[in-house]
Amino acid sequence: MANAVQNRINDPVSENAVNVMAPLTFMVPQAEKPALYSAAYTGGAPDFHFSVEQHDVLVADIRAHAGSFSLDKEGFAFRAVPTNVADLYDDNAVETAYYDEIRHLLTQEYGASQVAIFDATRRSDGGHGASNKDGSRGPASRIHVDYTAKSGPQRARDVLGANEFERLIESGARIVQVNVWRPISGPVQRSPLALADATSVEAADMIATDQVFPDRVGEIYHLSHNKGQRWYYVPEMTRDEALLIKGWDSLEDGRAQFTPHSAFALPSQTAGTPARESIEVRTFVVIE
Repeated sequence: MANAVQNRINDPVSENAVNVMAPLTFMVPQAEKPALYSAAYTGGAPDFHFSVEQHDVLVADIRAHAGSFSLDKEGFAFRAVPTNVADLYDDNAVETAYYDEIRHLLTQEYGASQVAIFDATRRSDGGHGASNKDGSRGPASRIHVDYTAKSGPQRARDVLGANEFERLIESGARIVQVNVWRPISGPVQRSPLALADATSVEAADMIATDQVFPDRVGEIYHLSHNKGQRWYYVPEMTRDEALLIKGWDSLEDGRAQFTPHSAFALPSQTAGTPARESIEVRTFVVIE
């Protein structure tokens, strides 16, 4: 996988670590609140009311440190968890057997009392994207967090129901939004996922952005560049491996609450490199 522009860089944990220098796409800070008007709203191409810029950053090998990352510190975790679902393009298999695997994984990970799954999205950077019930999707190439301090609890309320959400919060329960990201095929050699160490991201780096749909206005974070940010990815990730990514946490006690992430281009990838195909399952994990 390494070549002249993708070197093996000495690492304090493993001298075989495959670290890369690669461009990531950041938001340019602006005076007014940024907004993204969806294709469903415009009836054509999405309309972006903000600017972006690329910065070359070091994206380090997660495998070299795999056991040291956690959802509550860095905001993500890497797990070797094979799936028994042969076809992750089969909606019925995903919504039954695969969802059961995700619930089992997160119940064990958190000691959860319930795991509410509310979305699954396939993505591909080949051709017209990967098929989903609501259309084809490609990788998300701007650094973002799926939820914010405002939209995280609102989405939890929508998914769990207002009465159940209020009961949980009033009882002192914890609610965590977690995405489970897995390659559909592998190893991934193009457009892998870069993740920011949440401990290296300052609150001022995250920029709340409106997402405008025909019937509602959502909110996500984009990220502005800061030289102190630390970035990681999994080289040659396989379908027997998964990334757990925190999108929001109801606890505000200093642990990670939000994890910026984005697809990025490897220095070694070409037009002929096999397309990245992945599936992400969005959940709310409840710990009572």
